[in-house]
Amino acid sequence: MNCLKNPKKGTIFSLPVYGGFLQTDVRLGLPEKNLFTVQELLAELSPPPGAIIVLPELWSAGFFYKQPLTQTAKTEEMLTSLTGLAKSYGICFVGSLPEMVKKREKEFFHNTLYFVGPEGMMGTCRKQQLFAPMGEDRFFQPGTDPVPVSTPWGIIGGLVCFDLRFPELAREQQVRGAKVLVVSGQWPAARIENWRILLQARAMENQVYIIACNRCGTTDKTVFGGHSMILGPDGSILAEAGEGVECGGAAFDTEMLEDTRAAFRTSGITPYRFSDQNKICSLPELLEQVACYRSAGRKMVFTNGCFDILHEGHVTYLEAARKEGDCLIVGLNSDDSIRAIKGPDRPVNNEASRARLLSSLGCVDHVVLFSDETPHSLITTLMPDVLIKGADWPVEKIVGAREVLANGGEVKTIELVADFSTTGLIKKIRSLC
Repeated sequence: MNCLKNPKKGTIFSLPVYGGFLQTDVRLGLPEKNLFTVQELLAELSPPPGAIIVLPELWSAGFFYKQPLTQTAKTEEMLTSLTGLAKSYGICFVGSLPEMVKKREKEFFHNTLYFVGPEGMMGTCRKQQLFAPMGEDRFFQPGTDPVPVSTPWGIIGGLVCFDLRFPELAREQQVRGAKVLVVSGQWPAARIENWRILLQARAMENQVYIIACNRCGTTDKTVFGGHSMILGPDGSILAEAGEGVECGGAAFDTEMLEDTRAAFRTSGITPYRFSDQNKICSLPELLEQVACYRSAGRKMVFTNGCFDILHEGHVTYLEAARKEGDCLIVGLNSDDSIRAIKGPDRPVNNEASRARLLSSLGCVDHVVLFSDETPHSLITTLMPDVLIKGADWPVEKIVGAREVLANGGEVKTIELVADFSTTGLIKKIRSLC
């Protein structure tokens, strides 16, 4: 196993000795046949112990939506088979398979990247960005918390196909220690140059090794492009496949990684250059920004409240709201509107203080004050794509719900964290005085 030293702290990071790919023509709905192809190519490649071998996206059956339960039921069997192969060769496999999760008696499906070694599964990373043209968003749920996986081969980051187009997903895993990124894809031949360019960009900007495995062959009318690649931390192509069924790989060199980062660093440099207070804006300013968001195709989420004494329940609620779209706008009751609703003793914190605290939350994109007792005028002016309120509100009683729904938007409710409320906190503080 190669190791890399951090010259400043003396920390040692493991690096795999070899990266490889098994580029296959994924046969739709035929896991046993696809597994046999993997076994054949692995024997042909004969990778050294300590290698990381990457498989295509949904390598066992492809995007086979007709029998989702049947295919997810096969996932455990496929993982068991990979564990046996990993043990025989002393290697690690990474490739995506369908995953089924049950929540409240409902079944949800993910396109999940599995990391499998000789001792079994070491970790997973769910696909974050679903590709609508292939119907993924109608079948799969996007993943959350994209973090790299710690393995005996070092910390390895993972991307699944369309994730490659979102540089922040690779960056976040690199700053968490990943020296290698793996990409499991079903990338079409029509955009294969994008695949090659994006892989080189992700390698160079993060100064990491990349092992990328794409599928080949044709399903329905889509031709997949192959061109699986191994890239060095300077963006150099160390190995590249053609358009057919093929295996390949390259040795990893710790000196190459060390020299690339010693020359100049782009990895790990993440200064915070924003003033959170700039998130607080007037309605005219916000409308200008919203127009820009809409032109970029961002999905706007709105919620509102007093947020008088910010607590865990508020933060959990706002974090969940942000996950319903691409930006979160919080309508904040002014001091006058709170007094009109809750009486002369409220708010405890003035509007400037409350807005400043909200603006410091990473899940909040903008804060806008309103002085009416309800946010109806604000909501109908902004006309968000998603209107959010706590689950203690029935949809028919949520202010602005009728208008948002009539405009083609969504109205959603979020479960509140039990035993957390501003009123309760005020009572507790008074009891201690």
